[in-house]
Amino acid sequence: MQIEINNALNIVKKGGIILYPTDTIWGIGCDATNSDAVSRIFKIKKRVDSKALISLVADKQQLKNITGKIPDLDITSSPTTIIYPKTKGLSRKLLASNGSAAIRITKDYFCQKLIKNLGKAIISTSANISGVANPKKFSEISEEIKTNVDYIVNLRQDELMKSPSVILKINEDGSIIKIR
Repeated sequence: MQIEINNALNIVKKGGIILYPTDTIWGIGCDATNSDAVSRIFKIKKRVDSKALISLVADKQQLKNITGKIPDLDITSSPTTIIYPKTKGLSRKLLASNGSAAIRITKDYFCQKLIKNLGKAIISTSANISGVANPKKFSEISEEIKTNVDYIVNLRQDELMKSPSVILKINEDGSIIKIR
């Protein structure tokens, strides 16, 4: 696993794009502070750049550095992405038009180690062309996606991964709504 972490880290540090397994589904990722790499992900997915992307962090401290706070929510039962009304330190290309950003503390060991070694959040968007169903296994990822990334992580490629994260939104007034 350390070889895969190092290989992915080298690509991401250089502004490259990786295809990798997460705690939910296969994702396309890059350094969440690198606007050029983020733009490239939008092109690979054929996604309009007005739709925000999810960022992953390794732990509560990284989350606090970006959001300024840790929500008082029990999110231990399933992977949960939270849309925060205000963030700092992420590429502006990741933010929705209202300045909000979607962030998840990953529970996946590979992702945690990659993010900790990078020292920054990474993007985690589903490994599909926009509008096409999320692949449930590595073998279902289109060749178009596979050939347009810079590195494919060689882990968990036979595993069934069918559940994207729960998505919650924290409103300006502190209220919380479930999106997915």
